Amino acid sequence: MIQLAPYACQPEQSRGRRHAEPSVPAHASSVRNPHQRDRDRIVHSTAFRRLVYKTQVFLNHEGDLFRTRMTHSLEVAQLGRSIARALNLNEDLVEAIALAHDLGHTPFGHAGQDALNECMAPYGGFEHNLQSLRVVDELEERYPAFNGLNLSFETREGILKHCARRNAELINAQEPNGVAARFLNGTQPSLEAQLCNLADAIAYNAHDIDDGVRSGLLALDQLQDVSLFARYQAQTLLDYPHLQTQHPNAQGRRLLYETIRRMLSDQVYDVINATRAALDQHAPTSVDEARQCPALVQFSVAMHQESKALQSFLFRNLYRHPQVMQNTDGARAMVQELFAVYLGKPQEMPAAYAQRSDVPRAVADYLSGMTDRFATREHARLTA
Repeated sequence: MIQLAPYACQPEQSRGRRHAEPSVPAHASSVRNPHQRDRDRIVHSTAFRRLVYKTQVFLNHEGDLFRTRMTHSLEVAQLGRSIARALNLNEDLVEAIALAHDLGHTPFGHAGQDALNECMAPYGGFEHNLQSLRVVDELEERYPAFNGLNLSFETREGILKHCARRNAELINAQEPNGVAARFLNGTQPSLEAQLCNLADAIAYNAHDIDDGVRSGLLALDQLQDVSLFARYQAQTLLDYPHLQTQHPNAQGRRLLYETIRRMLSDQVYDVINATRAALDQHAPTSVDEARQCPALVQFSVAMHQESKALQSFLFRNLYRHPQVMQNTDGARAMVQELFAVYLGKPQEMPAAYAQRSDVPRAVADYLSGMTDRFATREHARLTA
């Protein structure tokens, strides 16, 4: 067993769960610690299963091999665990946060999220990170004694990656010094939560290149303008000159995969080395001391700049590609029209939502939980 660093979240020192649960038998607690239990609850949840039919970039019907929210979450968990192990952080907590961080995402990716936020603007708005917390705190219905999954404080804190100040104040009023306090007092989340944030960015940068080239919307020659990609492609071609091709055949795929593999590997080692340097500089001796420091899980300055340049490239050339925009414009309209129908006719939703007093929030909860294909079917049913 790996000895956790003193600044890692120690499972036996967890701040606990919102609802008291029966004591875990000694033989069971020796098999699974609280954060392993969180991970298992997340994997078995309805919201997690739905991620397999929720858009990452390309809509679900556009191809079977493009990433979905579930495959993205699995890749974040894999990267996060690898880095956590090297830094002696809590791997199980990292995995739990990574698997849960997108549970509140709407159908149709960011287009659906933006559309739902616009619809909810008069009613408090919509934040998918806050919705992920609502899913694990309230919306899952698996236990007889409480709503939600009753996850540990540490996992819930990591799920709430971003939070508007107004929402943080509302959460903190109900849960003083809880998961939203850091958005008010300026402290940092756990190192495990910081790690998941960075693993998220590493994962989607890499797999969006892969999916973009696979779709034909990005070409390898375009990526020569991105130093983070071009450098590793040049290294690959130096080692495997027979892969020199720009065509989407087997050799082109091998060139793409090997380039991305090297890019991912170097980013992981860069985070490990830069974070070790930051830990040496600030020398936290506990979880609480680490929270008082600046963000410590980080890229080197050079890698951070290259990662940002890659994100900008993908935004201009993939996320804003006319074909992607055409599909996402349709998705936005679908979410807006569904919201309007449910708001005017709550009875079209299941009773558990239709009978709630706060109808707009009930509509947002119902809509955000939909998969792409269920939302499409509902739209056809209600607007035919």
